Amino acid sequence: MLGYYIDLAWRSLRRSPGLTVLMVLAIGFGVAASMTTYSVFRAVSGDPIPWKSSQLFVPQIDAWGPSSRDSNGEPPDALTYTDAMALVHAHRAKLQSAMYRISPSLVPGQAGQHPINVSGHAVYGEFFPMLDVPFLYGSGWSADDDAHQAPVVVISGELNQKLFDGANSVGRSLSMDGKDYRVVGVMDSWNPQPRFYDLASSANFNAIGESVFIPFERGIAAGIYNSGNTNCHEPRTGPGFIGLQQSSCVWISYMALLDSSAAVSQYRQYLDGYAREQQRAGRFHWAPNNLLRDVPAVLDHQGVVPSDTRISLLVALGLLVVCLVNTVGLMLAKFLRRSGEIGVRRALGAPRRALYAQFLMEAGMIGAAGGALGLLLTGVGVMSVGWVFRPEIAALARLDWSLLGITMVLAVGVTLLAGVYPTFRAARVQPAWQLKSN
Repeated sequence: MLGYYIDLAWRSLRRSPGLTVLMVLAIGFGVAASMTTYSVFRAVSGDPIPWKSSQLFVPQIDAWGPSSRDSNGEPPDALTYTDAMALVHAHRAKLQSAMYRISPSLVPGQAGQHPINVSGHAVYGEFFPMLDVPFLYGSGWSADDDAHQAPVVVISGELNQKLFDGANSVGRSLSMDGKDYRVVGVMDSWNPQPRFYDLASSANFNAIGESVFIPFERGIAAGIYNSGNTNCHEPRTGPGFIGLQQSSCVWISYMALLDSSAAVSQYRQYLDGYAREQQRAGRFHWAPNNLLRDVPAVLDHQGVVPSDTRISLLVALGLLVVCLVNTVGLMLAKFLRRSGEIGVRRALGAPRRALYAQFLMEAGMIGAAGGALGLLLTGVGVMSVGWVFRPEIAALARLDWSLLGITMVLAVGVTLLAGVYPTFRAARVQPAWQLKSN
């Protein structure tokens, strides 16, 4: 029977090519617009580390007091150097890392090549296992390297390709800001979007991954200045990088791995205890006002998903609804034009379920054709999103198998849904009336 219904649907579509083309175009354009914007929204709203995000926490300590809090009474997003070092030395988390952004100048070893400006972070060695950073060669550095301010570096696969032609460069040296660093690890492709580990200082989205990671203590000792955000609520007490470390300015991001609810509770207690210690020492003159959020909560608080992607998705879904309404009207007109044929079939004993099967099969074939057109238009749309969204956002849109599958399923599904009412009306045609009128 399936083949019979397919044959009937195909003949019906061929009898009204104009209506068929209009319905296929409506479904194709509506689905393509929705899936193109969805490809962008999916990229910017996804969990960057779903298997661990609920265990990664960002502490916030109020080092400024009530007069400098935001409208919600929250503490600053980043930490002062003093507070960050206190958390590092206390080491109350399973894994942890303070970090700040760096942009050193790298001098290639080959003669005649110009210096390269690279971006990265100064971090602690626990940063790499905490965030499950993948490696092509080698690994991160040890706690001993952190303690001794070792001149070591982890580089990206892209930088390794540029400097060492993609070979295993572990043990090789490179020069940054006039100092030699030994390569201990080469990362595999790793550029999480958004850059969740340092939302306070880094752009949320960046199509270009970070190139270098060096030990935090080494960056401080070498005077590699912070190239991320620095926020101060009062003048610094001293000049230069040393003055920044001694000030109440916030410029250091922090992340801690807490793998149980008990660990989270204990860490919150520690933060409040630390703030009370600072009160007793005369540094803080206010009650503890600390926060500890996991990655999903931080992303939500920061409003990481750009508003224009949400608006574009809603507009595209609205267009899809309009296309579906038009498709319903076209199907209704097409099906009811065949009332005489329906009446004859019903008079000859065809049950209503046979009519439902026939017309829904026809709707499904229209949806499949619209889905095929939608796939083509979605591909064009994904390549053209740079005309609508910022380049760093548009670069995240990807046309993959899952998107293709969702596009086809959506096209067929919404067309079947659109065909329910016209099919219901067609199946309710009274055969006696049609036979009398004919």
